[in-house]
Amino acid sequence: MPLMRLLFSIVFGIVLGLTVHLLSVLGLPKIASGDAYSRLAAITPLNAVMQLPVADANNSPIPFMDPAFAQAICRYDLTAGPLKLKVPVSPTYTSLSFYNRNNTAYYAINDRSAGRKIIELDLMTEAQHAARPGDPEVTAADRLIIDAPTPTGLIVMKALAAEPSLMAQAQASLQAATCTIDTSSASAPSDSKAGAEEE
Repeated sequence: MPLMRLLFSIVFGIVLGLTVHLLSVLGLPKIASGDAYSRLAAITPLNAVMQLPVADANNSPIPFMDPAFAQAICRYDLTAGPLKLKVPVSPTYTSLSFYNRNNTAYYAINDRSAGRKIIELDLMTEAQHAARPGDPEVTAADRLIIDAPTPTGLIVMKALAAEPSLMAQAQASLQAATCTIDTSSASAPSDSKAGAEEE
């Protein structure tokens, strides 16, 4: 009998420890005050592209920055409307990664999958996508639409500098990137309503 109690206590302790560990790992990103979004909120504008300095041992605003890449950030807030993003691709390699407010990646694209010299896409919430009027002339091939799981988040843009001498060229491609709220989609319904009233 004492042996059974000892085994039960050991198994119970292991299960309890695993449960606490799992809850801690899953909960920390949501309760942490010094997460990537919070740190970048202090140094980046909203709904605009900001170039990050080249990473080195003493300067890395976000974790795991690769010094072989030029990097830029767009910290977005979709409450005012969908976001239009345009990023010219660099001669070597360009990638975009999308993160929600809890720093979880939910989408990624690179120049090879885009197949164009400029990566263009619309970012919006599911509600904004559902309310968007259908346009038969705009197909999925014409415009990439991404549904963001949260209204706020981060877009990390990277351009590879295959050699240190090419870093300025990689930075220039990201410098030309734009990340702006699409005001035309907000005004479209009112414009169509005004046209109907005139008729």
